[in-house]
Amino acid sequence: MKITPTAIPDVLLIEPQVFGDVRGFFFESYNVRKFRELTGLEPNFVQDNHSRSEKHVLRGLHYQVKQAQGKLVRVCAGEVFDVAVDLRKSSPTFGHWVGMYLSAENRHSAWIPPGFAHGFVVISGYAEFLYKTTDYWAPEYERCIVWNDAELAIDWQLGDANPILSGKDRMGMALRGAELFE
Repeated sequence: MKITPTAIPDVLLIEPQVFGDVRGFFFESYNVRKFRELTGLEPNFVQDNHSRSEKHVLRGLHYQVKQAQGKLVRVCAGEVFDVAVDLRKSSPTFGHWVGMYLSAENRHSAWIPPGFAHGFVVISGYAEFLYKTTDYWAPEYERCIVWNDAELAIDWQLGDANPILSGKDRMGMALRGAELFE
């Protein structure tokens, strides 16, 4: 397993060691001992989620103001452009975002710590997205930053395409008016 800090050092790109032969491949998608050894972090994952989305579906930017969730995210079919936004007002990277491609082909994962908004857009025909969370979903604390916030200026890698959004994601708040983390 190789761990690489991104432009926001708390967000980590994780590359597994893949063993392949004529039969196919095998890799550990998560190993608590290795993760702890390489990162110094000890997340306690309590929930696994799995979604399937069609091309150009954009989900996010989601976070919970209480019961904040750390997320270990990966793709098991297709490809997404994954985005994390630092919402910690005391952080030197507050209001910055980082994006990375996660796909079934590259088998990369990303660690998104608590205090970040998270979202992704499907680049391939469809994608299946898997993620572990460090706290339970709590809809009463869930918040959404609008995907096209002018201050964040996220390049979603959509070209001229329009994203497909849920009603909730269309109604997201601007960063300036959002409830944030200290």
